[in-house]
Amino acid sequence: MKRTAIVEGRAYDVNGAEGAAIVEVRPGVYSILDGTRSVEARVVANGGGYTVHVNGLRYDVEVFDPRDRKSSSAQTGGRGPQRIAAPMPGKVIRTLVEVGAEVSAGEGLVVVEAMKMQNEMKSPKAGRVVELRVRAGATVSAGEVLVVVD
Repeated sequence: MKRTAIVEGRAYDVNGAEGAAIVEVRPGVYSILDGTRSVEARVVANGGGYTVHVNGLRYDVEVFDPRDRKSSSAQTGGRGPQRIAAPMPGKVIRTLVEVGAEVSAGEGLVVVEAMKMQNEMKSPKAGRVVELRVRAGATVSAGEVLVVVD
């Protein structure tokens, strides 16, 4: 199952690197051993995502499973900035908006071609485009954030 975590706007594969061991030692507390490094991560659910504490640092994280459109707050139309992510790897065919554009819920933002099908990524809510992270011709990974609407 391919999952992607969005940490401070950057996508990471969270399927675990080969050789990495992740064990839940207590509810919400994970021990991660990667080679010779060992860290403890405390995970707390916060609405549509998670807050993760590692080595005294705090990270806000969204987990995106491309097969479950409900797993990302970017798909729910909730409050605050909404991150619209690619559901699967593909190529950006065209962008339909620019930064600063006012959009309505359901309005097309970006067209991504994947598996010979074009998918129009739509705004989950009415708002303003605050970030456009891709351009036509760009190759994108599953879970990669394309547009942020606030």
